[in-house]
Amino acid sequence: MARQHAASVLAAALVVGILAYIPAEVRSIGVCYGVQGDPMPSASDVVKLYVSRGITGMRIYEANAETLAALDGTGIDLIVDVPNGQLAKMASSPDAASEWVQDNVVAYPGVSIRYIAVGNEVNGNEPLAQNILPAMQNMNAALSLAGFEQIKVSTAVQSGVTTGYPPSHGTFSPESAHMPPIALYLAKTGAPLLANVYPYFAYTGTPGIDIKYALFTSSGTVVQDDNGLAYQNLFDALVDTFYAALQSAGATDDVGIVVSESGWPSAGATAATVSNAKAYNQGLIDHVSHGTPKVPQPLEMYIFAMFNENRKKGAETEKHFGLFNPDMSSAYDINF
Repeated sequence: MARQHAASVLAAALVVGILAYIPAEVRSIGVCYGVQGDPMPSASDVVKLYVSRGITGMRIYEANAETLAALDGTGIDLIVDVPNGQLAKMASSPDAASEWVQDNVVAYPGVSIRYIAVGNEVNGNEPLAQNILPAMQNMNAALSLAGFEQIKVSTAVQSGVTTGYPPSHGTFSPESAHMPPIALYLAKTGAPLLANVYPYFAYTGTPGIDIKYALFTSSGTVVQDDNGLAYQNLFDALVDTFYAALQSAGATDDVGIVVSESGWPSAGATAATVSNAKAYNQGLIDHVSHGTPKVPQPLEMYIFAMFNENRKKGAETEKHFGLFNPDMSSAYDINF
């Protein structure tokens, strides 16, 4: 979840353009479950907290036996990551993919695994990026062999893989040459692209963005696209840039988007306050049933994150994205 610079570069274009009313539909809202806090509650207690708050989806960043066992029979939809450190092995060895599926899918038939994220925010200029597609292919083959074709395989990316303004001009950046083949593969398999979308980093990294545009509180159009679509919030502009990039890569309308991370920190830096975090996350929850101007259909979305994590490395804000504290008390009130 390190994408301040990439988000700000894209937002510099988007700062230049009223969302039409669309009837609300059923929302699909999950929360990312990170474990880099101390102390942390047991996985069993965490799952009970999800159930008690009516949270219907979870993302975990590595398959974990305790968490998978706790999820058994709950009906909570799950994204499971294959960590970046395992991509090379997964790409070169179909047996490694098969072993992973046996250990983490076949062994837990009562867990509702919806997506497998093969890698998270791999930069296109890293050699590791070339392992993503073959690892996805091996994972799909292993799932098919085990009889779990309904589980979709994708990869999670951040806004820095795209470029272009306005949103309808979005393309994959020259540094992200690995993305067009992945887009075409997703179109072939029927899987969505998993997109980590952070208006917070765009706002703090780009002078001139009105914070209301980032927090879902603008009263009218802020960005007007030259295709006639109007943008009242930065989240929609970032997501629709992803949609345009997929289409520019030849995926047409065949690839959907699942927002695999989005959130706002409550402490640690500029604009990172409890009131802003609450405004953003509540606005996000209330908004996603409308979709975006380009694709006005409910968006599946995962808030980052369930807990404040005091052992996370990087900027101080990285420790303060949680809806809850490690003792499971609320960091602030949110209505799901």
